[in-house]
Amino acid sequence: MPVRHDKPRPLVQPSTDRGAPRLSRSRRAVIPAVAETTRPGGTASLAGKSVEWAQRLRSATETERLGEIIGHALRGGEVLALFGNLGAGKTTLVRGLAVGLGAAPRSVSSPTFVLIQEYRGRLPLAHADLYRLDSVADLHDLGLSDYLDEHHVVAIEWADKAGADLPTDRLEIHLHHRSNTARSVVLKATGPSSHRLLIHAMREGKARSKARHGKGKERRTQ
Repeated sequence: MPVRHDKPRPLVQPSTDRGAPRLSRSRRAVIPAVAETTRPGGTASLAGKSVEWAQRLRSATETERLGEIIGHALRGGEVLALFGNLGAGKTTLVRGLAVGLGAAPRSVSSPTFVLIQEYRGRLPLAHADLYRLDSVADLHDLGLSDYLDEHHVVAIEWADKAGADLPTDRLEIHLHHRSNTARSVVLKATGPSSHRLLIHAMREGKARSKARHGKGKERRTQ
């Protein structure tokens, strides 16, 4: 990981209200939230030292719900690396993380023009967007390493731009378009902390899916 810099971080200002980031005036922008999907359930596989879980995506509500499930299990110090094209649902999933952490979901938007936004919940969530970075050198100047500690949760959109500077232990979230409304997601754990998150998401997701199916079956028999 890059060495922590002593220079100030002009692109980031912590929130003064719970869950509501205060942006620098020169960088203030309103970015529409991306809305896509997720279906708790799916399949898991073990490949080497990494664990993967594949899911089918159906709606923005389900994508946010998956993020919320992960958010409930966060303890601090975790890094979530999000991959996917424009409109794949990365920001929607981060909104769910905010919900799971007790932050205000309405405050979550893509930080493309701000680069990093911070949301306050039971743990501070640093939401980074690397879309406009031209090189890894720009990442070093961004100050992202300042958030990589046991107190913060870090969610990184366009994480592929970080290259080898991503932490070794991270939960990768790969979102893919299937159609205008359908998506798929693959979650990949690369270390002990992310593995714990993935196992929690799998168990909670399957439990919720089973509960919904049970309610549907009960309604059909009435």
